[in-house]
Amino acid sequence: MPDHSLTPISPPNLEVTVPGSRSLTNRALVCAALAEGASTLRGWLRSDDTEAMIEGLGRLGVEIHQTPEELRVQGVGGQFAIPLHPIDCNASGTTMRFLAACAALVPGRVVLDGTPRMRERPIQELADALGSMGARATTVAGCPPITVQGGSLRGGQIGIDASRSSQFLSALLMIAPFAEQTVELAAGKLTSRLYVEMTTEVMAAFGIVTEVQDANRFTVKSGQRYRARSYSIEPDASSATYFFAAAAITGGRIRVNGLTPASCQADARFVEVLERMGCGVERGSHWLTVRGPRYLHGIDVDMNRMPDAALTLAVTACFAQGRTAIRNVPNLRIKETDRMKALKTELEKLGARVETTETDIIIDPPTELAGARIATYDDHRIAMSFAIAGLRVPGIVIEDAECVSKTFPDFFSRLERL
Repeated sequence: MPDHSLTPISPPNLEVTVPGSRSLTNRALVCAALAEGASTLRGWLRSDDTEAMIEGLGRLGVEIHQTPEELRVQGVGGQFAIPLHPIDCNASGTTMRFLAACAALVPGRVVLDGTPRMRERPIQELADALGSMGARATTVAGCPPITVQGGSLRGGQIGIDASRSSQFLSALLMIAPFAEQTVELAAGKLTSRLYVEMTTEVMAAFGIVTEVQDANRFTVKSGQRYRARSYSIEPDASSATYFFAAAAITGGRIRVNGLTPASCQADARFVEVLERMGCGVERGSHWLTVRGPRYLHGIDVDMNRMPDAALTLAVTACFAQGRTAIRNVPNLRIKETDRMKALKTELEKLGARVETTETDIIIDPPTELAGARIATYDDHRIAMSFAIAGLRVPGIVIEDAECVSKTFPDFFSRLERL
């Protein structure tokens, strides 16, 4: 599927399902690997990112059996094997950061590497914090490949700069129970805080208690142990945003089943953003519904809590009346591509006027949107976000559309069902 053409649709009125959460799948895989005994993970997402995590944990000696419905993980209680060769994390930032932390428990040398773009993404902050805990971690100019010489972790008071990625903090939290002393983590400025809360919720499900002192300080007592269990993974809220946006821009009604208002996933709050733009939102015990209005209106919104959904919002903004300002998303520049730059280039192809700063993106929608060939930069979220525009605008073609396999391999077939 090198390129994919979209066809405008009539306003839909239907229910959809989306695959399991990538973020929850990878966190549950790590927690299950850190436990002793067999865990079962139901509703998991099969994608490039989760396959990278499964392969990486396998190289650390964790046996994982896959079926379409579930993963069976034989945990090793933190007693990881020494891999003979570098671990290829591919393009998965979650895998790179979480396994770099796990490598600090390995009584030997572990090298983690990835794609050319992964070698441009920051990891020095995590390497420094692992060094403070007693491991030796070296990078190449602050980026992967990262080499970790682990063994025992001291614990104590550890500072971590999580302003560029909350995954640095999440990675340390997950290995903290194995430190010799209680770990007190001070994060300073923290981006995407809700993803850290997701991490602590998954840890709690596997038996680990995290004490939260204030907004950016976390304590994990030494001696706690992960417990193997059966764990159900929610549908992916980030994937759901594309279908909610489809309802918003077409004036249709779409219900996503299995996603709840109480979800620990940050992007489940995207419906609140659409509500501010004029959409109707219905919330059930096991579903969320968005109904598109006659007219969307632009908003000014801080999207730091859900930066992935900022891309969905940017495309949705092209169909609104008035300016939309998306604030406080500087980490878009260090994702799979420089998403700020990519958004500006591709939104302008549609006819929008776009300004970017170091932290914000400001969008003035066009009077009439134009069809265009959308470059995806090997970034799944660029591809899926701009595909939504094709439900209203003739002539939208998504180039190199297979990049969606990173998190949502059958995205286009599901979109066509609308």
